[in-house]
Amino acid sequence: MAGAPGGGGRGPAAGEPPARGERQRGFLSSLFARDQSCPTMLLETLETNPYVKLLLDAMRHSGCAVSRERHFSCEACDGNVSGGFDATTSQIVLCQNNIRNQAHMSRVVTHELIHAFDHCRAHVHWFTNVRHLACSEIRAASLSGDCSLMNEILRFRFGLKQHHQTCVRDRAVLSILAVRNISREEAQKAVDEVFQSCFNDREPFGRIPHNKTYARYAHRDFQDRDRYYANI
Repeated sequence: MAGAPGGGGRGPAAGEPPARGERQRGFLSSLFARDQSCPTMLLETLETNPYVKLLLDAMRHSGCAVSRERHFSCEACDGNVSGGFDATTSQIVLCQNNIRNQAHMSRVVTHELIHAFDHCRAHVHWFTNVRHLACSEIRAASLSGDCSLMNEILRFRFGLKQHHQTCVRDRAVLSILAVRNISREEAQKAVDEVFQSCFNDREPFGRIPHNKTYARYAHRDFQDRDRYYANI
């Protein structure tokens, strides 16, 4: 999935693997999504999803405005990866053969836009520093809604104390393993080394948006913050 610069294949620097529960219910989901093409679902997500609308505003505010035609590509992907951010082209790849429905599309786009936002605001060495990759994967897992209560229930995973943090760690490790040929121990070590600082970095949301309502609040607060700075 990931290709080093100058390597033999084009590939995202960071990707989102499907969860076990998603693979189990993939057939049923596909029955309701057969008439929804990747571009159609992408357009719906860009226009209506509060997570994505905030990220698009944040990217534009940071000088990295996103264009649907330039920065998104629907492609058939190998394996079970749902999508990825290609740092060499600043493009988000959406795996049309693995994205089954609108909700899945929205979460993948959100996840990859967080990587794009990190790429815009910082000098991220995606291919040479696994700790940089781990940091962005921690943020994407925490802020994209991937570890929401509903998603965890659908994965048949339950917990009470610090369950969100546990989910974020697990998803970050899975994402690293999906795009890097390293051992689970190496991926876990990278996540552990940067977890606290990266988990606490909640830009541009300012909070962990556990659901769409929280994401709308975060978007409202971001717009108010933008207006405040514009008047200084």
